[in-house]
Amino acid sequence: MTAARRGLVTIGAVGMGYAVLGALTDADIKPFGVLIFLAGVLVAHDAILLPMVIGVGAIAGRFLPGSARTPVRVASVISLAVCVVALPLVLGYGRSADNPSALPLAYGTGLVEVLAAVWGAALLAVVVRARRDPAPRTSTRIRAGDARPERPPESGRAKQ
Repeated sequence: MTAARRGLVTIGAVGMGYAVLGALTDADIKPFGVLIFLAGVLVAHDAILLPMVIGVGAIAGRFLPGSARTPVRVASVISLAVCVVALPLVLGYGRSADNPSALPLAYGTGLVEVLAAVWGAALLAVVVRARRDPAPRTSTRIRAGDARPERPPESGRAKQ
């Protein structure tokens, strides 16, 4: 493990320790509610987000040329994260008629602008990579239906 990675792990562990200590010493926190929330986040991550990321990555690997795979995968993951964070704001959860200062912005427009910037950067990366390496990258994986390599000739006597 490199020194930079050790430093990041240490910072993360200290941050988590601080969060847990703060949660345990705060009188307003309901531990059972926090555990239910964390279990729900874990299930949502493993049952919804992770399969979506794996599926998009597999589809990108299967159908996109080599120069476009990484930018599309990165833009897809960023888009998913941004949508998960922005969706409650776009749908207006927390907005009330008697408090116009709660959620005062056009969050749907902001989401579209952020997604346009992410995918614009991905398109730019694809164009730059394609110009830098004009030869198409092909996968070395053998897929069903591909020609199979010939078998070497059998040694010894021929079968009778």
